[in-house]
Amino acid sequence: MRDRFSTGVVYVLPTLLAALLTGCTQPASGGESDEGTGATASVSPSAPRASGFGAVFLAVDECSSFGKASFTEVPCTSERAAARVVARHDGTPSGGPPCPGTTDFVLHISEQSQISDEDGDGAVPQGYACMRNLQPPHPGDPGGGGGPRTIVGDCVYGSGSGQVRETACDGKGAKKPQYKVVKAVAERSRCPLSTALYVQLGGAQPVGCARPL
Repeated sequence: MRDRFSTGVVYVLPTLLAALLTGCTQPASGGESDEGTGATASVSPSAPRASGFGAVFLAVDECSSFGKASFTEVPCTSERAAARVVARHDGTPSGGPPCPGTTDFVLHISEQSQISDEDGDGAVPQGYACMRNLQPPHPGDPGGGGGPRTIVGDCVYGSGSGQVRETACDGKGAKKPQYKVVKAVAERSRCPLSTALYVQLGGAQPVGCARPL
């Protein structure tokens, strides 16, 4: 059976994220008064084309295919299905709820479409879909070396200018890991004494306590 489809535009956010840090060279100390400002950031490349399947474009539990220049929404039973939507939000990633921790990548939906109509007005609202690959590898898993969020179990390396970037904990990435996030806490003072680096994670426990490897 031929897959039905409709059109929209998505931006793919890279899986390798930068975590901006302050005090990253300072050891943990209960007397520090400055807050950790490590943060992850994503930059969208040029917009590829996409087409949709179903009443709501890239709704939760729907699937997309992979392509060099486009992502196509397809039934999850299709042989072309490669990733599943695990969360879907309106607006932009910077202003909306964070994706689940083990999200592999994010699709940013930005173009209105007369075909993929969610509510009868002939348009798809701006939003973003948090995607999980149907098959390994899963860069969003702890230690996987990618994904839109840094989580407990991830490893990072210093990239200069007070920044760190995520890399695979198994050492098979382009860069060797130097630190591992071992705990997420509400504030720096709750990190273990072995903490050598603070990484901003976001969410209810925004401080990542990282120890050297």
